[in-house]
Order: sequence, then C-alpha cells, then structure tokens
Amino acid sequence: MSVSSQERLTSLDIFRGLTIAGMILVNNAGNWSAVYHPLRHSAWNGWTLTDLIFPFFLFIVGVAMTFSFGKLTENGSPRTQIYQKVFRRTLNLFLPGLLLNIFPFFHLHPFEWMDFSTFRIMGVLQRIAPAYLFAYIILLECGRLGQWLWTIGILDKKRIFSKV
Repeated sequence: MSVSSQERLTSLDIFRGLTIAGMILVNNAGNWSAVYHPLRHSAWNGWTLTDLIFPFFLFIVGVAMTFSFGKLTENGSPRTQIYQKVFRRTLNLFLPGLLLNIFPFFHLHPFEWMDFSTFRIMGVLQRIAPAYLFAYIILLECGRLGQWLWTIGILDKKRIFSKV
C-alpha cells in the first residue's frame, strides 16, 4: 500500500483524538473526593476506562510507526538516516514529557527554585519514548520471525518471570 505524504489514516486520527479526549477526561475528573468509578484507576485485579488510555496511546504509536517505516523504506532512506529520525522522535517524546513533569516543581522563590522531593522522571510520554525506540529497533533489525519471537517473549510473562 503506497501512502503519499498528504494521505492520513482517518480512523487512526479519530482514535487518537478520542484517546486524547479520554486522557483529558480521566486527568480532570472534577472533585477528586467524588469521582465516577470508571474515571479512577482500578484496584490491582481489574481495569477501567482510565486503565486503557496508556495502552491506546501505545497502539496508536505502533500503527503510526508502521506507516512511517513504510514511507521511509519506499523512499530508499539509508539506515543511518532512519535511526537519526527514530532517535530524534524518541527525544521529542521524552524531553517534553520531562519538562511537563518538572513544571509543577518550579518555584519563583530564590531559595526554593526546584523541589524534586516527589519528582517522577518516568511519566507517560517518557514511557512511550523507549517503547517506541525499542519497537523500531526490533522492526528494523529483526525479520518477521524475530518480530514474532520478540512478541511471544514479551507476552509470555508467566514462563519468563516464574520462579523455576
């Protein structure tokens, strides 16, 4: 399937927009003492709408990645140029997320410029960035069989993480 630079996958754009709307909804659920149950994270043994937002973003990144990879290989881009774009996109995901996490800790008081006591480095965008990077490396360096083996290995947590 040939995709020109002007074509977009409308269904992916709609899904991305709905996911962003869902993210805004679950992040701003109103009065936190009385929140509608699906807008909270679930207990350990279940899931709610809130718990689906991050996997939806990963799915969107994965689908968009295949179209981007298709365009780069159709153009005959050298592997070094592809890796440069991948690393640039990874940084473009990681650094703005880091700045968004730093922003609430910034104070104008001269002696309390930054308070990092509860600062989290790995936010949502910072988690998507390495997932994107490693997925692209697997896509570039492994054939179909390697991709299937990686998928099975990642999903087969029970056997990998069980105590033998």
